[in-house]
Amino acid sequence: MSHLIHIELDRLEGSLLRVLGLIERRGFHIDQMELYDLGEKRGLSVTVRPRDPSRSPDQLGLQIDRLYGITRLSADPRVGAGADTQAKQGIRA
Repeated sequence: MSHLIHIELDRLEGSLLRVLGLIERRGFHIDQMELYDLGEKRGLSVTVRPRDPSRSPDQLGLQIDRLYGITRLSADPRVGAGADTQAKQGIRA
């Protein structure tokens, strides 16, 4: 079963690499991901799938929360006002 995680990243060197490395090391496959601009920060939506049933997406979320410069969000921040404008801007790294 796949799980969608929304993450807000500071624009620091290595922040994207830290979160992707954590997801892989904790035993999850990345099925899909989207990086988008949030002004001073970046947003990342990642669809993950556990490699085996013993992997907990809730535990993965808690581990993501502990990373420096990274905040897990409860919902997609683009939903609502300004969503079309940000979607048209595309990926900015």
